[in-house]
Amino acid sequence: MTYRIAVCDDDDAQLQLMHTLVSDWSRQSGHPCEIHSFPSAEAFLFAFEENNCYDILLLDIEMNGISGISLARRIRRERHRAEIIFITSHFEFISEGYEVDALHFLTKPVPEAKLIQVLDKAAARLSTEPPSVVISCEDKTVKLYQEDILYAESFLHYISIHTAEKEYKIRENISSFEKRLGDDFFRAHRSYLVSLKHITGISRTAVTLEGNAELPLARGKYDAINRAFIERN
Repeated sequence: MTYRIAVCDDDDAQLQLMHTLVSDWSRQSGHPCEIHSFPSAEAFLFAFEENNCYDILLLDIEMNGISGISLARRIRRERHRAEIIFITSHFEFISEGYEVDALHFLTKPVPEAKLIQVLDKAAARLSTEPPSVVISCEDKTVKLYQEDILYAESFLHYISIHTAEKEYKIRENISSFEKRLGDDFFRAHRSYLVSLKHITGISRTAVTLEGNAELPLARGKYDAINRAFIERN
């Protein structure tokens, strides 16, 4: 796995130092990384709008403009699960870090040994991260956790992926998308792929999902989907 790591700090010297330290950790640990540096929270958010596939975020708390804490809150509102590491000169912000499930706080000047320890911990947590799928939607790259997908619906030249909060339209056929997902998904109909995790009811002709979405069940699929549902649970 190649980790996408963002470093965000409005102090240029600190930004370069952290980039170097993370690069050293990548080389020494054997974890391949793409490291992206941002001089402000605003610069990061601009990139995040285009591609949200970041795994580890190292955020300075006390930046001009949007602070690291405010940035983390915005990221969490998007239900993004990146491991967040805060960098600070003061301890009074620590209680706010719990609100965004921060992995750790590092104090300046950041000791290299401590940074290595925290990055190792982040990598260990990411190794047990829920399965995800990366999609291209409206000129953006989006990382979707499979457990958040309710169902996918096929149209002529695209599919629509439904979560509880949002709908994503991508140019891909449903068969190829199905191959990118795990065993928690069942092809209920030639045009519908449903998450077994979110099924609340099954009849001979339809499948009901959380949120009361009712999708058609193809003839002859009733026994197979019941078996898959039971084995999954």
